[in-house]
Amino acid sequence: MSSWEKYASGADRWTEEAYADAGAYLAARAAVVVSLGPRLEPGDVVLDLACGDGGLGDFLQAQRYRGVDASPEMVEAARRRGRDVVEADLNDYEPAAPVQVTTIFRAIYYARDRRTLLERIAGYTQKKLVFDLNPRQYRLEDVRADLLAAGFDRLDVRPFFVSQTRAPAAPVARALRLLERSGPLARLVLRRRFTYMCSASRSEAAPSS
Repeated sequence: MSSWEKYASGADRWTEEAYADAGAYLAARAAVVVSLGPRLEPGDVVLDLACGDGGLGDFLQAQRYRGVDASPEMVEAARRRGRDVVEADLNDYEPAAPVQVTTIFRAIYYARDRRTLLERIAGYTQKKLVFDLNPRQYRLEDVRADLLAAGFDRLDVRPFFVSQTRAPAAPVARALRLLERSGPLARLVLRRRFTYMCSASRSEAAPSS
């Protein structure tokens, strides 16, 4: 079975069923895409690699959302949602024109060779690459070295404590969002669960606000 075939049967309701609270989770992810590192502007093109059914596009309406996915079923599901999505392997895909932002969520482990993939992305991405990283699976410093080799000499990182699989009560969710910005305590939490959100860019890119 290929890396994407396991998702085929659930493509029609991927966004609705893959997240305990799809709206909260994807809205929080979209906010990171816009604000972490160089800030996005209305009309910027966001290229979402391994986009699934394109649900993230619902929360990036000020930007021009485009997706790439290797699963034909996911591509069809995304197109039924009105998304501009192409079927391709993220390792090989290159857009016809540069994009402002490229995103990879829950999929960087699909890279056949991470440094080669990052170099390819750097070639067509003007502002930043935004991705999530499980620090219990990948060392942040190793990824930073690959980003630098690819030409991304700036890395902005923040903890992301929004659960994909659980929908906590509102007070708990607010506490987790505060905990994201707690410094050493947040890093302790990351030893057990949750992820970093990362924005890789070039130092000459526009500063974040």
